[in-house]
Amino acid sequence: MKSRAAIHVGHGKELVVDEVNIPDPQPDQVVVKLYSSGVCASQLHQMHNPDTPTPGLLGHEGFGVVTQVGSGVTHLKEGDAAIVTWVPREPVQGRWRAPAAGVTWQEEKLEGSTYTWGEDAIVWGGYVVKVEDDSPRDLSSIVGCAVLTGAGAVTHTAKVRPEESVAVFGVGGVGLSAIQMAAVVNAYPIIAIDIDDEKLEFAKQFGATHTVNSSKVDPIEAIIEMTNGGVDYAFDTVGLRITNEQILPVTKSGGSGADNIGGMAVLVGMPGPEMTLWPGHFMFHQRQYRGSLGATYPDKDFNMYLRLYKEGKFPLDKLITKRYKLDDINEACDDLNSGKILGRAILEY
Repeated sequence: MKSRAAIHVGHGKELVVDEVNIPDPQPDQVVVKLYSSGVCASQLHQMHNPDTPTPGLLGHEGFGVVTQVGSGVTHLKEGDAAIVTWVPREPVQGRWRAPAAGVTWQEEKLEGSTYTWGEDAIVWGGYVVKVEDDSPRDLSSIVGCAVLTGAGAVTHTAKVRPEESVAVFGVGGVGLSAIQMAAVVNAYPIIAIDIDDEKLEFAKQFGATHTVNSSKVDPIEAIIEMTNGGVDYAFDTVGLRITNEQILPVTKSGGSGADNIGGMAVLVGMPGPEMTLWPGHFMFHQRQYRGSLGATYPDKDFNMYLRLYKEGKFPLDKLITKRYKLDDINEACDDLNSGKILGRAILEY
C-alpha cells in the first residue's frame, strides 16, 4: 500500500515528506493507521548523529487504529485502538530492536524498525499495544514515549513513595511526566530544575513544588540547602554531561551500616560518551546511580496513564502545547531543537 512519511535522507539535511510503499505484514507485524505522533528529542539525536543509517524512518510514539494483522500476532485485531511504542510488550534481554519494517522509498529499503512520523506504520507486533477504544486520538500518542519514560522512571525504577523527595533535571515532555507522576504518588518536595524560567513556571502546573534555575544558581548547593541535605531521588531527563554529573551529589547522604543507604540518582535522558563521578559518593555515602530505559509494563501501564488522564490526575492535554501537520515536520524539529516547545509537540494526521 502507498502512504506518506517523513524520511531522514542524510545527516544535516532536512527531512523529506514523500510517498512510501508499505508491504503486506509479515506474520509478526501489524499495520496501524496513525492519527497522531509525538515529536521526541531522541529523533533529533538520530538526525544529528552521522552514524545513523539513512535513508530511514523516524518517530517512536504514536496512536492509531490497527488495519492489518500478521498471522502470528494474537493480541491485536483489525479495528483495535493502539499505541505504537519503542518498548517491547514483553522484556527482551539486551539492547535489542526488531528488524527493519520493510518500507521502501523510490525502490530503496528504508531503515527503521518502528516509526510514527507517517500516516501509516508497519511495525513488529510487540511494539503495538492495545488500549481502550475511547482513548483520545491526539493525546494518547505521547504515552508511547514521553509519559512512559518519565512516569515509569518514578514508579518502576525509583519506586518513589509518599513524602519522599524528588528532583527532576529538565522539564520537557519526559521531565514533566516524571514530575506529574511524582505528584500522583504524593512525593514531597518535588523540585524542578531547568535553565528557562518559563518552563519552570510551567512545571508548577504538573506538581513541581519548588524550582531552581540552574543558569542562575548552583543547583547542587540550592537543592541541598532547600532539602536540608539532599533528595531521596534525582532524575536527569536531559542527558548532558553536566546534568549526568549533578544528579548524584544532590541526593541525600548515607553512611556506614547495612541499611544506611543514601539517595538514588536516575539517568533517564540519552547520555554522551563519558562523565566523571567521585567514587566516594558510592563508598562513603552509599549513594546509588542507575539508568532507566523505558521502565514500563506497556499492557498495564498505558491504560493506567490514560485512566489517570480521564480522572483529571495526569493532564495530557496540558502537556501537549504545539501541534503540527506531517508537512511541517522540519519546523517542528527546529522548534524543539531551539527550545521553543513547552511540554510535548505532536503531529496530527
